[in-house]
Amino acid sequence: MKASDFLRLTFFLFLSWLSVTSYAGERVVTGAERIDEYLPLLKGKRVGMVINHTSIVGQQQTHLLDTLLSLKIDVAAVFAPEHGFRGNADAGEVVKDGKDSRTGTPIISLYGNNKKPTAEQLRGIDIIVFDIQDVGARFYTYISTMHYVMEACAEHKKEFLVFDRPNPCDYIDGPILDQAFRSFVGMHSIPVLHGCTVGELARMINGEGWLKANPKTCKLTVIPMLGWMHGQPYSLPIKPSPNLPNDQSIRLYASLCPFEATKISVGRGTTYPFQVLGAPNKKYGEFTFTPRSLPGFDKNPMHKDKPCYGIDLREAKDVDGLTLRYVIDFYKKSGEGAAFFSRSRWMDLLMGTNKVRTAIIAGKSEAEIRKEWQEGLNRYKEMRKKYILYNTQN
Repeated sequence: MKASDFLRLTFFLFLSWLSVTSYAGERVVTGAERIDEYLPLLKGKRVGMVINHTSIVGQQQTHLLDTLLSLKIDVAAVFAPEHGFRGNADAGEVVKDGKDSRTGTPIISLYGNNKKPTAEQLRGIDIIVFDIQDVGARFYTYISTMHYVMEACAEHKKEFLVFDRPNPCDYIDGPILDQAFRSFVGMHSIPVLHGCTVGELARMINGEGWLKANPKTCKLTVIPMLGWMHGQPYSLPIKPSPNLPNDQSIRLYASLCPFEATKISVGRGTTYPFQVLGAPNKKYGEFTFTPRSLPGFDKNPMHKDKPCYGIDLREAKDVDGLTLRYVIDFYKKSGEGAAFFSRSRWMDLLMGTNKVRTAIIAGKSEAEIRKEWQEGLNRYKEMRKKYILYNTQN
């Protein structure tokens, strides 16, 4: 090893050691920061990376790609999920192949022509690193991308390495997905809020045999965090996608996402998406906002340039977890009946079942609807215990 390489390696290992030893109940040490744990697993191998703008290392927020290249790791390709490698593509926008302008590393889209890496795209790669910040909701598509990459690794005998990060909406709630409603916004038989980190969820996917591959498991390693427990609040240092800009939007995301199946705006095209609700009709409330084409948030939002009337939830308290009260309230205000769900199939895919939508139409209360999913939720909680890596905060 050259002297310069030795010094570089020593420096990064020192930073990794410092981040661990300086922890005194005040800072979470993510898997990506534990360089001394995963560096031996990458040395001498051709590495693929499933990463995006949230893949940062340490308080200096150095990107993981830059970190590994500085350590002379042979990075063959970056696989980009929804919103792209830099996290600036709109929801649902096709992500294109290309090259990272800074490092020249090839970028392969997993949100364009294919969502699962092909044999050709994996040729010459020995191990795939997954390091993306999740928000704990089943319909947040980064975990679907993880599933497909795990499936490809199983099929083509590649190792899969997860750098774990906290779950900022760490609750267990909502209906269990019925596989008849399986889609890219819901692939697993888990509740809307699954209460897992990505590392724990990867262990669950492997352990429950959910991969549609032969074999049904991949060679999985998880680099766990230090200093985090289930139920511990965690504020994300970088917004995980364009329309989740802060803690409040993440708290409300699971409860407001069903509105994407209606003509009610969740604030896309404003600087406070997933924190307001409204439509161009005064019957929905007194608060007003006007969606615009807004770079960095949404280029073509619903009700663009039209004043919307509704409610402001930016300062709302007790919004953690999942609630149906907003959907039920706006459903009643609409007076439209079943037509309120203008994209009924999308509502069912988001919920993982058609029972929530039909129950709302039938006039059932939130308490009655919750009662219907409780038995499945209890079974899930028991199954989940096998895959948990972290204790629960008292």
